[in-house]
Amino acid sequence: MLNKQENEVMRAVYDMCDGRESCLVSPLEIMSILPEKRKYTPERVEKILRSLELDDYFDLIESDRKGEKLYVITLHQNGVAYKRSAQQVRRTVTFKVILAVGGAVITFVVGMILRGIFS
Repeated sequence: MLNKQENEVMRAVYDMCDGRESCLVSPLEIMSILPEKRKYTPERVEKILRSLELDDYFDLIESDRKGEKLYVITLHQNGVAYKRSAQQVRRTVTFKVILAVGGAVITFVVGMILRGIFS
């Protein structure tokens, strides 16, 4: 499971690839998609990209075009299935919240019935 920053960077990479298996992006393009409030630096983005590469989401190759650093990103199976797995995590969390609320309501109702019986 990815942490919040890895999730944001992976979402940005997935959006930049736009359904293709590979894409060519610069660190500044990735940072332009990321939320401003986290104050990402190019070094921090590169570190997160390297960790996502180790987790087998994509291959990351550094390139240089006219002095500008670029990344060639080729999505792997985990990277292609990122959107689907993110939706599954969201569904699981939603189900757990609904289950907790339902349990609290049932506990409250049973408590009220027992209080009415034994009063």
